[in-house]
Amino acid sequence: MGMAKKQTAGRERLGSLAPQFAALNDDVLFGQVWARETELSARDRSMVTIAALFSAGLYPQLKAHLALGKDHGITRQEAVEIVTQLAFYCGWPKAWSAFPLIAEAYGEGEDREDGAPSQLSVFPVGKKNDAYARYFIGQSYLAPLTTQQVPTFNVTFEPACRNHWHIHHAAQGGGQMLVCVYGRGWYQEWGQEARELHPGDVVNIPAGVKHWHGAAKDSWFQHLAIEVPGEGGRTEWCEPVDDAQYGQLP
Repeated sequence: MGMAKKQTAGRERLGSLAPQFAALNDDVLFGQVWARETELSARDRSMVTIAALFSAGLYPQLKAHLALGKDHGITRQEAVEIVTQLAFYCGWPKAWSAFPLIAEAYGEGEDREDGAPSQLSVFPVGKKNDAYARYFIGQSYLAPLTTQQVPTFNVTFEPACRNHWHIHHAAQGGGQMLVCVYGRGWYQEWGQEARELHPGDVVNIPAGVKHWHGAAKDSWFQHLAIEVPGEGGRTEWCEPVDDAQYGQLP
C-alpha cells in the first residue's frame, strides 16, 4: 500500500546537491516506510511525525506535516490537542509557535460538530449527504452550488469514502462531469483500471457508463459534480465497490 502520489520533493529540491539523500527521502522514507499501512495507518504516522517535529522545534517541517496530516484525516481540534498535550513535556513557547501553523494549515474557522473540516477548498463542505447515504461507504457531504442552467454540486468524501457503482442514464445527452478541487481520490469505470485523481483533474462520464468515484484511504477528497443536460435523465445505483478491490488501491 502506498501513500498518496509518488514523492518527488527530495529530487526536486536536492536532486543536484544531494542526490543520494533525495533518493532516500523519496523512495525509502516516503516510498516504503510511510507506505507500511499494516503497521501504522497514514493518519497514525502523521500524528507521530507531527509530535516529533513539534518536540524538536522544526517548524518549517511541522507546517508541511500539519497540511499532510489534515489530508490524512487529522482534524484541527486533534492537532490543537496534540500541541496542548506536548506543551507540558516539550515547552510552552513551542506551543505558542505551533498554533499559528495549525491556523495556517487548516484555514479560518473551526472544525464542525459533525466531524468534517470547516473548509478544504474554496467551495463549501456542505451538509451530510444523508439522502444518498445508503449509496455510499463512509461519510460524504453535499453542497449545492447552483441548480440553475447546469446543476453543480460540491461533493466531499472523508478518507476511504466512496459511492457505489452507478450509471447515469439518459434518452439523449446526459452524463456527468467531475472537476477535482481537493485531496486525492479515485474514479473507475466497469472493466477498466482505477484512475487516481488530484486537484485540477477533470473526468467526463458519458451516459450509460457504469462507474464509481470517491476518496483515497488516506485523504479527504472533493470534486464538483456537474450534471450534463439531457433528456430522461436518471441514476441507477448498483452494488457497492468490493472492499478487497478498493483495499488494493494505493
